[in-house]
Amino acid sequence: MSIILLDIGNVVATVDFFRFCRGVVSEGSSDHQAVFQKYCDGELKIKLDQGIIAPLDYLCMIGRDSLTGNMSHGEIREWWQDVFIPLEGAEEGIEIITQEHQLWIMSDTDPLHFAYLMNNYPLLRNRERYYLSYEHGFLKNTHEAFEHVLNDSGIAAQEFVLIDDKSENCMSAEKVGIRSIRFDSWTETINSLAALQSEAEKQQ
Repeated sequence: MSIILLDIGNVVATVDFFRFCRGVVSEGSSDHQAVFQKYCDGELKIKLDQGIIAPLDYLCMIGRDSLTGNMSHGEIREWWQDVFIPLEGAEEGIEIITQEHQLWIMSDTDPLHFAYLMNNYPLLRNRERYYLSYEHGFLKNTHEAFEHVLNDSGIAAQEFVLIDDKSENCMSAEKVGIRSIRFDSWTETINSLAALQSEAEKQQ
C-alpha cells in the first residue's frame, strides 16, 4: 500500500479561468486575456496560492481594477470560485485507488477555491491529510513542497506516489525520492499505479 498525493486541478476537476474572466471583465470590453494574465496566471496568483495575499485583499484588488466591472466582493468571489468542472472518471478512479492505498490531497490552491471544492466535491472530504500551498507556502514546482510533506509526516519518500497533471511538479517530487505519475486520464493513471505497485513488490 502506498500513500497517494493527489492533485486537484485537471485531475479531479478541470479549471476554466476564462469563465471568471468573462464574468468580471468591464462592460463593453472583450479583453479577457488581460484579466487572465493579471489574476489567473501571474505573480499575484502565485502570492495568493502561497498565502502571501489574503483572499479579501485579492477580491478588493480585482474590484478596484479598471479591467473589471463594478461589482461587489461577493459577486467577484462567486465568479472566482465557479471555475471548476468535474473531470470524467475521477469519482470512479478515486474509489479504485482508495481500495488499496491511502489518499492525501496535495494542491497549489487558495482558500476561496479550496472552500468551494470541499463544498461541491464530496470525494475530496474526510481525507487523512491535506497539503495546501496557501497553508504551508510552497508550490509543487519546487522540491521544498515535497520536503515539507516528508518532514511533516515523518514517512519515507518511497511510501508516496504523486498523481499530478504537471510534469514540473512530478520532477520536483522525484528530486526528493517520491515516485510520480503524470496524469493524462484516469484509465492510464490506474494502470500506471498498478505497474508501480507491482514493480515495488518485486523489489521487496
